[in-house]
Amino acid sequence: MREKVIRAILDSGENFISGEQLSKELGISRTAIWKHINALREEGYNIESVNKKGYRLAEKPDDILSSENISYNLPTEFIGKKIVHFDTIGSTNDYAKEIGNKVRGGTLIISEQQTKGKGRLGRSWKSKSGDGIWMSLIIKPKIDPYKAPFLTLVAGASIVEALSNLGVDVLIKWPNDIILNNKKICGILTELSAEMERVNYIVIGIGINIKTLDFPNEIKEKATSLYKEGYKISRADIVRQFCIEFEKLYKGYILDDDKENTLDICRKHSAVIGKQVYIVKNNKKELVKCIDINENGNLIIKENNGDIKEIMSGEVSIRGIKGYV
Repeated sequence: MREKVIRAILDSGENFISGEQLSKELGISRTAIWKHINALREEGYNIESVNKKGYRLAEKPDDILSSENISYNLPTEFIGKKIVHFDTIGSTNDYAKEIGNKVRGGTLIISEQQTKGKGRLGRSWKSKSGDGIWMSLIIKPKIDPYKAPFLTLVAGASIVEALSNLGVDVLIKWPNDIILNNKKICGILTELSAEMERVNYIVIGIGINIKTLDFPNEIKEKATSLYKEGYKISRADIVRQFCIEFEKLYKGYILDDDKENTLDICRKHSAVIGKQVYIVKNNKKELVKCIDINENGNLIIKENNGDIKEIMSGEVSIRGIKGYV
């Protein structure tokens, strides 16, 4: 019922909607309406109330990641249509894996805080309350399991497009980091549940630093946030734009086997193609030149001896010569 109350207020825009009208439309008492309004205010909605006029939003709810706010007028078919929101959780990826078999594809798990957030290769991910976007998307594509890793590139390309739509130009450090001003702003962790020839579900975890201004010493030279780089952008708008862009690229890949749109974005916005980088594997570093990303989403490199090799995601880490990239 609370979702219906906020949707009615969102629909009214700058106009007031009376408690009596809400009561009639929703079939509940005005006292119940008042209780829902107070609960919504506690969630962060700035709802103005004026005697004999009713209720309206005093400002756009840009920073509220509730299901009602993000899914309102979201023009997707299934991505983000079901959102589970938490104030705090251990890990959105872990929770997504718990419910992966029980929910429909496109379900999005979002939390204001993670206490056990994690990144690629088991690294921890700092997820302070309200500072970023910590979310996991559950998808259920009818593809062979070996095709699943390409969806990390789909997610990365979707984030690039989403932020570009909002005025932020970022790069991708293959395969799963989003870079702004040569520092990491976002990480992607893709996890798969599958049988020999069938995908049960895929969880794509995404962490985006939005408001963080001070980073721990061990990562302050390689991590940044939108606010730190001067971009004050709505968290809700970022999530909506991601859902829109992901659905377009995802449907192209799954339904039409179209990889080119995703690859074009990943190549155009690559932070490593054409550069010399260190390939790190088992604590050993090798200086190579990145040449391209092939049709399978793997990185093509040239070794010092001239050999051309294909590197699969998950095999190695990449480090720049002078810094993170």
